[in-house]
Amino acid sequence: MGKPRPPAWSDCFVTGALEPFSPVLPSEGVTREWAWGGSTGKGVRVAVIDSGIDAEHPALRGPVNGYVSITEKEGKFIYDTSPHQDSYGHGTACGGIIRCIAPECELYSIKVLGSSLAGRGKIFAAGLQWAIENDMHVCNLSLGTTKKDFFGLLHELADRAYFRRMVLVAAANNLPVPLFPAMYASVISVASHNIQDVDYFYYNPHPPVEFGAWGIDVRVAWLEKKWITSTGNSFATPHITGHVACILSKHPTMTPFQVKSILCELANNVT
Repeated sequence: MGKPRPPAWSDCFVTGALEPFSPVLPSEGVTREWAWGGSTGKGVRVAVIDSGIDAEHPALRGPVNGYVSITEKEGKFIYDTSPHQDSYGHGTACGGIIRCIAPECELYSIKVLGSSLAGRGKIFAAGLQWAIENDMHVCNLSLGTTKKDFFGLLHELADRAYFRRMVLVAAANNLPVPLFPAMYASVISVASHNIQDVDYFYYNPHPPVEFGAWGIDVRVAWLEKKWITSTGNSFATPHITGHVACILSKHPTMTPFQVKSILCELANNVT
């Protein structure tokens, strides 16, 4: 008998083949100063898959760096990369929160929702795929679907993003019903607390929803350069997204696994 072949997926662990990997955690322990102190999110591409972003709202603190609006016609997706407006206000709210925490991040608006804040699962998936293919670093998903028909497709895309080192930050449902992709282990899932502090967040050791950030009575940017006070896991999510952008700006080689671990270590209820 010849020498048996090694198990599948073992090639990368053959002596001499494994890529060296430098640890990023400090030996003296993880602190917020080390994780994101002084970081503004510069150089990090953040996609907001939502209803569009109003670049003229003062909450944005700078330009929208890229746009794509996705529609479907005769079974084919149409990708319009010209500047667009927010159809509802929701995307502007999320973008404003992200820029509040990471003012120099590069913000990309991926428009998949219309004026009623509704959209189709296929369009949402196409938006996520566009973010992956265009090398976004972080993706804010203050939306999702409850339809099990899209469970497999979105799961595949979430895994693809994870393997491409793109961090997905996803809102849990505001109702006690599973929402995809927030239920996937490969994403950073977020729900709300009521402490009015952009830097205050919790870690929940009993998933699927793992993190809690300020999402109750949040003053957010809206249409026509206005502001409203609103509540929802949608607004907790971009708080975490902003911190992820700052972490990756300061530590650009981090993997999604490491980013989630850092957030866990720095949560306000972890002692």
